[in-house]
Amino acid sequence: MIMNIKNSLRYWLLVAALFLVSVFSSCMPQTPRVLEPLPSTTASGSSDADWYQVYFSDPNDPSSTSYRGGPDEALAEAIDQARLKVDVAVYDFDLWSLRDALVAAHQRGVPVRVVVETSHLDEEEVQDLIDVGIPVVDDQNDNGLMHNKFVVIDETHVWLGSMNLTVNGAYKNDNNLLSVRSSRLAENYTQEFEEMFTGGFFGSQAVADTPHPMLAINGVQVETYFSPDDGTSQRIVELIQGATESVYFLAFSFTSDPFAEAMLERAYEGVEIRGVFDESQYYSNIGTEFDRLYNAGLDVRLDGNPKFMHNKVMIIDEAIVITGSYNFSASAEESNDENTLIIHNSKIALEYMVEFERIYASAQQ
Repeated sequence: MIMNIKNSLRYWLLVAALFLVSVFSSCMPQTPRVLEPLPSTTASGSSDADWYQVYFSDPNDPSSTSYRGGPDEALAEAIDQARLKVDVAVYDFDLWSLRDALVAAHQRGVPVRVVVETSHLDEEEVQDLIDVGIPVVDDQNDNGLMHNKFVVIDETHVWLGSMNLTVNGAYKNDNNLLSVRSSRLAENYTQEFEEMFTGGFFGSQAVADTPHPMLAINGVQVETYFSPDDGTSQRIVELIQGATESVYFLAFSFTSDPFAEAMLERAYEGVEIRGVFDESQYYSNIGTEFDRLYNAGLDVRLDGNPKFMHNKVMIIDEAIVITGSYNFSASAEESNDENTLIIHNSKIALEYMVEFERIYASAQQ
């Protein structure tokens, strides 16, 4: 009971802090960590207040049963405003809101292109796109998954995160969706998209050719990684090993020995480690790291969502956020097409901390 009160208090303190940060953000210094300063870039005309936006699905919201008002609506609105082109790379797709937005964009003359995982090519909404003439490419890869979930709009606007463009993804599962306005970040994701859509390169066929793997957006350091070619696991291990205060994580699938070993090392040195695993994956995965961490005394829990806790998020020292499609697994590192964004910014980290505390508080102790 005391722990529940403490968790609840921490959650509401974070919510209050996030509100105050949003009010006084112009007064808060944003000190990049780890990377050297780089030339700053963002979409033309944007400012500190609008270069990014974070969305979280909320299965507990009573309105979620109507399948309206979720993160997909913000993305659909952005697609409705597209004037140059829309590129979509998504593992699964069945949201009519986004189907309608893509069809409308196509019908007003905006080029729309889609890459989808082979096993989901037959979804009705995917076939609807094909029927109106939108080109759709599947990965045809037997050795791995096209597991990305990203959209690039007008060469300046990237949407990414853990959310598949599905009803479950937006309304039943716990997910995050991040919107970033940056022409250089968009160039990174467009390059990856072209590899798949135009080149037909998937999985091990991909090459490490990201134009701007490290960049700054409005003074915020951002790193971009694509799997399996960019060494994502090594970089995440480095960040865990560099933690001085805390590592918090939300993991749909967590079977990575290097991640677990790095966390155990930092815990031994006094760094706070807390995390939530998806319960269904705990029981179905071979090699899950839950028992290893739990038995070592780390504060890890199984999630309380009857569907999926589908996030793939780490928060380092409440100042660095790692997010994207990348599960903490060997498949994500070695065979799947994945994307990972690492953001060095305490204000963005605070937004993810609020969501972490919400999911943590409802997880099984």
